[in-house]
Amino acid sequence: MHVMILGGAGMLGRKLAERIAADGGLGGVAVRHLTLADVITPQTPHGFLGTTDCTAVDLTVPGAAKGLLTTRPDIIYQLAAVVSGEAEADLEKGYRVNLDGMRHLLDAIRAEQHGNGWRPRVVFASSIAVFGGDMPDVIGDDYFLTPQTSYGTQKAMCELLLADYSRRGFIHGIGLRLPTVCVRPGKPNLAASGFFSGIIREPLAGLPAVLPVSEDVRHWMASPRRTVGFLVHAAGLDLALLRGRTSLTMPGLSVTVGEQIAALERVAGPQVTALIRRERDPVIARIVDGWARGFDTSRAAALGFTAETEFDEIIRVHIEDELGGKISSLN
Repeated sequence: MHVMILGGAGMLGRKLAERIAADGGLGGVAVRHLTLADVITPQTPHGFLGTTDCTAVDLTVPGAAKGLLTTRPDIIYQLAAVVSGEAEADLEKGYRVNLDGMRHLLDAIRAEQHGNGWRPRVVFASSIAVFGGDMPDVIGDDYFLTPQTSYGTQKAMCELLLADYSRRGFIHGIGLRLPTVCVRPGKPNLAASGFFSGIIREPLAGLPAVLPVSEDVRHWMASPRRTVGFLVHAAGLDLALLRGRTSLTMPGLSVTVGEQIAALERVAGPQVTALIRRERDPVIARIVDGWARGFDTSRAAALGFTAETEFDEIIRVHIEDELGGKISSLN
């Protein structure tokens, strides 16, 4: 099998490539060829035994996707995007990367077919940001899309493109509305949701962290490990089970900021949570106020997708995967 990861230099792209290398394949099928593409050149995952192409490409440039598709990959992961805060701050860039990049990709796939029977599976990383406004506390998969940010709007538009190109027979598409990924490793990015990870990641590293919202803010989260698991599971899913409803919301954990901090104290001690400084940011608070708080993901669960059930587990995953499992040194 040939797998292509667009956004292969990003956090999820890197971790997905590492998972494929560690497993040797997807869903029990060997991956012999792995293509990683991003605006900067991705790195080959350690231990991958097949052939790898790592390339720098800007999908927002018309025609740029064409050269990637001549090898006709079996599965294409579309993870390339700018994050929520950046898409809100720079309207033109957000639409160029998040919407035009997807449109260019799908049109390049269609142009490459020429009756040759190639019809790749496209796994699209959507977001719970497609929901917003006056929402119920628990949102079902049949709830209408009412994004309150440009980022959410761009993701919702891409979901429609994915569904239409699937309906017309150009691709086998599935869109995963991902929870906020927490705890996101590495340096802070421009995502408005970044503080959900920052108030855990920085204190665990002995660094101060700023909390820009109140502790009663509730949000939907999953660890990077489980999020990669969603992407892996989607590769082998029988898409006929979607019944034409191409995108679905992934399982997660509905948790308040206060519950996050309490879990951090249980796992790592009060000296760690003491590093969190409360400093309200009205811009971030306004954006977060329009986000969904919880979901009924029974449809995804019936298809085999699973996530964490308590935030302590999410913290321990971060410690195991990013800090070498050195939990005892924190207490």
